[in-house]
Amino acid sequence: MDFTFTEEQQAAVEAAGAVFGGVAPDGVPSPALTAGAVADDFDRALWAKLADADLLSLLLDSAYGGAGLDAIALCLLLRESAKVLARVPLLESTAAVVVMQEYGGEETKTELLARAGRGEVVLTVAANGRTGHEPAERAVTARQDGDVWVLDGVQTAVAWAHGADFVVVPAHTDDGRTLLALVPREHAGTVLGEQISTTGERLGELRLESARIPARRVIDAEGAWERLRELLTTGTCALALGLGERVLAMTSAYTGKREQFGFPVATFQAVAVQAADRYIDLRAMEATLWQAAWRISTVAVGGGAVGTGAVDSGAGGALPVAGDVAVAKIWASEGVRRVVQTAQHLHGGFGADTDCSLHRYHAWAKHLELSLGPAAAHEEALGDLLAAHPLG
Repeated sequence: MDFTFTEEQQAAVEAAGAVFGGVAPDGVPSPALTAGAVADDFDRALWAKLADADLLSLLLDSAYGGAGLDAIALCLLLRESAKVLARVPLLESTAAVVVMQEYGGEETKTELLARAGRGEVVLTVAANGRTGHEPAERAVTARQDGDVWVLDGVQTAVAWAHGADFVVVPAHTDDGRTLLALVPREHAGTVLGEQISTTGERLGELRLESARIPARRVIDAEGAWERLRELLTTGTCALALGLGERVLAMTSAYTGKREQFGFPVATFQAVAVQAADRYIDLRAMEATLWQAAWRISTVAVGGGAVGTGAVDSGAGGALPVAGDVAVAKIWASEGVRRVVQTAQHLHGGFGADTDCSLHRYHAWAKHLELSLGPAAAHEEALGDLLAAHPLG
């Protein structure tokens, strides 16, 4: 089997490298040096560069100006973006447009997809529920009233909510279905409060009080929310991998030049063993990430292949794709935490100095560790899957 990336995927990485190469992590606002939110909005200049490089439309069909690539290409982009702490809603907006393309109505797709691919419309997703420890779809109720859906409930910690044009909100109906509603940032019956992440970024607490959303902007299709959640979770794993790789590289460079007793500390066995353990963590994070990304890029939907441009390989597994996603998130959450903790330890006091960018990576790592559920939540989900699908 050939596990190398395709030429199109590699070209996307090269284009991403050119764009993200101009981002200096030291220039990313520091939560340790800023009272309140580090910024009111995401990095609009970087967003425009991503749009100009056609990186926001990679997963869209050619009919909407896209390249028709799959979730693997998205994860490759996200991996690069995390290395420089790119402050853009690349994951949330791309995942939302993919699900809209696969499950949405033609009117909404025509209205929004091409514009989203050009960066003119920004979407985000409310994926954390009321408390962050419950299914997001249970936090909001939806009832139909003629040609509109009426939403009530609260979604917390909505990433980039204050800068996005639409928030994709999962909600449950009385008969147990889950639908996705495209809620404008400013809309009657919605209140957007401010919350702040460990990264210092503004998050949104979205309160819905009889918010009326036209049926044309509601995706009421089986599997749409599961698909979106899997894309978001796998993308978060890609972000964790990219961040961890950069942090380990920073640690290697620092310990290679920092001397103690006349020798670089990297030559000390205790330092080398800790760094080697973190390298193993990263390789496990990488292997489980690509397994999950491959599964969600090849599983069939409605007789076709998901992940635009993907070829349905008939790839299956002992567990549903959710099992591979859970394994990837377990490794990502635990692995990125261990990587940054070891990096702080091996950097000594310098690692906590705000003149060093490591403290920024540590703050972002904690956010990624907990986003869409910590390792324990996914271990529980994996246990449920194993109970429902006995192996052997």
